Amino acid sequence: MTKIVFMGTPDFSVPILDGLVEAGYDVLRVVTQPDRPVGRKRVLTPPPVKAAALKHNIKVLQPEKISGSDEMTEIMALQPDLIVTAAFGQFLPTALLEVPKFGAINVHASLLPKYRGGAPVHYSIINGDDKTGVTIMRMVKKMDAGDILTQESWPIEKTDDVGSMFDKLSYLGKEMLLTMLPEFLEGNFKETPQEESLVTYSPNITREEEQVDWNKTSQLIDCQVRGMRPWPVAYTMYQDKRMKLWDATPLEETTTEKAGTIIQINKKNFWVACGEGTVLQINDLQPAGKGRLKATEYLNGVGREMEVGNYFE
Repeated sequence: MTKIVFMGTPDFSVPILDGLVEAGYDVLRVVTQPDRPVGRKRVLTPPPVKAAALKHNIKVLQPEKISGSDEMTEIMALQPDLIVTAAFGQFLPTALLEVPKFGAINVHASLLPKYRGGAPVHYSIINGDDKTGVTIMRMVKKMDAGDILTQESWPIEKTDDVGSMFDKLSYLGKEMLLTMLPEFLEGNFKETPQEESLVTYSPNITREEEQVDWNKTSQLIDCQVRGMRPWPVAYTMYQDKRMKLWDATPLEETTTEKAGTIIQINKKNFWVACGEGTVLQINDLQPAGKGRLKATEYLNGVGREMEVGNYFE
């Protein structure tokens, strides 16, 4: 039985871990990030992968930094045949990569060499791509730069957001991994080097990138809203307060008003002027200090004084 150490952190990783266990692989340890405070009340919350591992009665390791840690020493002593990672969130030192007989492989949510880095799904939607996918690659010291073992694409629908794409890609990654592992472990799997001239990056989203630029077209702002939902969530400034935007619709209507101007308010939503004369309809939002609201709830409540001609910044 192949002995595997699995490393992952968010929901994306869970189906992949479950698949390995259900397929009969011997998962010796699960390595994930430490529990973190979540929400306004800062409740200490375990990563999704930790809960999945405990369900399977697998010992969990949670080093703040794996390099040089006691947890790394424990993994090396186990002498696993293979390390599998999926959105783990830390670099693995070369000394650890060299321990397993079959090395280490990573399930990455992009069509490498496009979107190396920590936010590939976010950027694929923000940039308006019509497809993304999953790449399983051999891990090397350089970020997401290893040889490609297998790769499959998946379409991005106009209604997709980060949450829905992560769900789709995690199950795609699970099926790809379980399909390729038997042949890979036989040692006769073809590996394809990445084309360095085609490399692009997807670093973690910064707070500055979360803010909407109303000079962009309504289509691009919609991509930004979906590309940051359900986290970290795009925002705008309204009357000097932060307002998160959860759902919006680009309209066919046009306007000559300045970008960021509220140009129409009705019972269900309101419209905002965007770049190049385009118009965006706001459906769901979250005013400062409140929960997520339908636009109609907002307009009937704390936003009842909103007027045509007001500005977003």
